[in-house]
Amino acid sequence: MRKLRFLGAAQEVTGSCYLLENSGYKILLECGIHQGGDAIDRISKEDFKFVPSNIDAVILSHAHLDHSGLLPKLVHDGFKGVIYCTNGTKQLLKILLEDAVHIYLKDIEYENLRRERSGKKALTPQYTLDDVQTVLRLCQGQDYHQPLNFLEFFSLTFHDAGHILGSSIVELAVKDDVDTKTLVFSGDLGNPDTSLMRNFDFIEKADVVLMESTYGNRDHRCFSETIDEFKAILKEAEADGGNILIPSFAVGRTQELLFHLGKMYHEGLLDHWHVFLDSPMAKAVTDVYSNCIRQLDHADVALIREKNGHDLASFLPNLTISESVEDSAAINNIKNGAIIIAGSGMCTGGRIRHHFKHRLWKANTHIVFVGFQARGTLGRILVDGVKRIKLFGQPMIVRAHIHTLGGFSAHAGQKELLAWASHFKPQPRLYLIHGEPKAMEVLSDALAQKHRINAEVPAQLSQILF
Repeated sequence: MRKLRFLGAAQEVTGSCYLLENSGYKILLECGIHQGGDAIDRISKEDFKFVPSNIDAVILSHAHLDHSGLLPKLVHDGFKGVIYCTNGTKQLLKILLEDAVHIYLKDIEYENLRRERSGKKALTPQYTLDDVQTVLRLCQGQDYHQPLNFLEFFSLTFHDAGHILGSSIVELAVKDDVDTKTLVFSGDLGNPDTSLMRNFDFIEKADVVLMESTYGNRDHRCFSETIDEFKAILKEAEADGGNILIPSFAVGRTQELLFHLGKMYHEGLLDHWHVFLDSPMAKAVTDVYSNCIRQLDHADVALIREKNGHDLASFLPNLTISESVEDSAAINNIKNGAIIIAGSGMCTGGRIRHHFKHRLWKANTHIVFVGFQARGTLGRILVDGVKRIKLFGQPMIVRAHIHTLGGFSAHAGQKELLAWASHFKPQPRLYLIHGEPKAMEVLSDALAQKHRINAEVPAQLSQILF
């Protein structure tokens, strides 16, 4: 019998990790980090529920850190197997992991200076940039829809998840001494309204399905209404004589924003605005998207080329990319008319926090959230309406206008999740993962009522046999 253990993203959104055991082999689906809170403290508490050297292979659905962020620790602790992912994921993984580990090591450095001053023992990093290079060497990139046999009992096929570049639905045929069963893992399913990405694939046959449920309790707002609201925010901020700050994920969300701002530019709606992309990582990711432009949505690429653009940057002529710290700091001198896109998307770190320091307390500042904000993050705190926060150890009043544009989500809403689940014939055993308990409960009820699908919600560290 095959055994599957739910080690992460069970009744939570971050830290995706599932362990499959079969015929003496151990396969890890995802190796994600928990996001939110202090990075050093958080990483120190990330303990594996298995021996890394005993893992034979890792299958990675996409590059986001809540799915990949502990791969450096995995190899540091002894993993030597193959990491299977799509070619797009492999390209993005380099950027995301190098950036994340660089930030972590800087945090360790600062913390150890503080500890030295107080006579405390220095901390030892749990992984280094060398471990990132090892991760990349172990990665084997695959094309979509190309079956791959490995470890004699497994056959792997990636399908397009439509979430970010390279994101995949994992189809895994698992053979034991008796028969072959198919496990399908949705990864993060994309929002069909998301620009630049192709729509996710439907799978029809499976024995066991793990389906994400991030937005299982609601549908996203009509995207045309979201764009109209975005345009209204532009007018409001212009009337206030202020600036717009957009905390944005470097992968996917930033590129979609640049595309829509490009469309607005060509509609004559950005005449009084200048766009700043203040994120070296987002710039690097945007370059990857440009290099992989043939993998993007054909209609969106055609529009870019119609306006004489060859990539996202050229599609938005009033864009300035700020790479250096000095370039970033100079933006703070601009009194009005700046649209500032910066990471991190949940405001847990990055340059957006420095822009908050200079503008969050000003009433003519507009903060536009365009992505999911996990519990415990500064982004979630601001979205929840808190008026006083601590930033860089100092108290700060929040006078800025807070806006949330849910239509920009890269995750499928409830309607899309129901449609994806209903395509399986006959219905498999379905488990809801990667969602908060409320979202899972609502989605489970909707699946039962609309499609007579019995969806189970596994607990953390629980296991199933199939």
